Amino acid sequence: MNDDPLASAIPQPRRILITGASSGIGQEAALLLHRAGHQLTLPCRDQASADATRQKLLASGGSDLLTPICDLADLESIDHCAKELLSTGEPIDSLVLNAGLQDSGASEPQRSAQGHELTIAVNHLGHQALAMQLLPLLERSEAPRLVVTASEVHDPGSPGGRVGEPAGLGNLAGLRAGAGFAMVNGRTPFNADKAYKDSKLCNLLFARELERRLRRRGTAMPVLAWSPGLVIPRSSGGFFRYSRRHNEWGQRLFALVARDLLRLTATPEQAGALLADLATAASYGSSGFSYHVNRLVSPGRLHFESAEPSAEAQDDALAEALWSVSAQLVGLPESLSRRPG
Repeated sequence: MNDDPLASAIPQPRRILITGASSGIGQEAALLLHRAGHQLTLPCRDQASADATRQKLLASGGSDLLTPICDLADLESIDHCAKELLSTGEPIDSLVLNAGLQDSGASEPQRSAQGHELTIAVNHLGHQALAMQLLPLLERSEAPRLVVTASEVHDPGSPGGRVGEPAGLGNLAGLRAGAGFAMVNGRTPFNADKAYKDSKLCNLLFARELERRLRRRGTAMPVLAWSPGLVIPRSSGGFFRYSRRHNEWGQRLFALVARDLLRLTATPEQAGALLADLATAASYGSSGFSYHVNRLVSPGRLHFESAEPSAEAQDDALAEALWSVSAQLVGLPESLSRRPG
């Protein structure tokens, strides 16, 4: 596979929806795609971020874009955004579920508008709710594709996954309890780092289960999950940008050591180029589920390659159970909506 995603030819314009495009990897991908002439819809959590995102992208050239309000921490906001997009009937060629929240160092759980632990609410539940509702638009595309930004830390055997509490969903006891749960497994005391790892494990399970359900009813499309690697911008102000800066100086020191001394990281620009490629390149157009990792080969050198997710991420029974419980929590039928005629 090409080590330089910028060298890949981007095909004819596609209609692409990307969450998390107001900053970081998502914004870098959006900038590349906008300049290449793709038609973008970039849901933003509030009007201020929508206005700033529009201004930044339009300043880079390219055509107009949509920035609907969609707060992934609020199911009502997601529902409103989905209904607004569905009313247009405009197909989506690539649905990119990229937004992520990591509340590093938090000692107490924060809550979504519906009372769910915020990391799982934004990274998993919100994205499942949005994808399930927008599926009719995705299936109207002649070449639909779904991309999910996960992370290697979902795997307890990966370098990042071995640090601290490992990912593990147990029997979903916490999630099954509904609003007010702290951790998905219902046993572990709240741990912000584990909550993030668990949410990334949910991303993999969701992607695999969605692809299975689509295939079972005769809809073939690529469902691509990927890990961008450890991404730290040159300005450390963007690192853990969703946290409330618990132990800020410790985070800055970690960024300095990992990025500049050990050279373990990717830049947002590099990761954004990979994401743009996943959303558009013909080389990722084969139907079925696949997982790709931006793997560290040696200091300062990364290689993007196909990989296998963790054993727990490949548990079909767990994936089905997670889908069902999550659908109930977001207030949607477990079964997929009917295919558009």
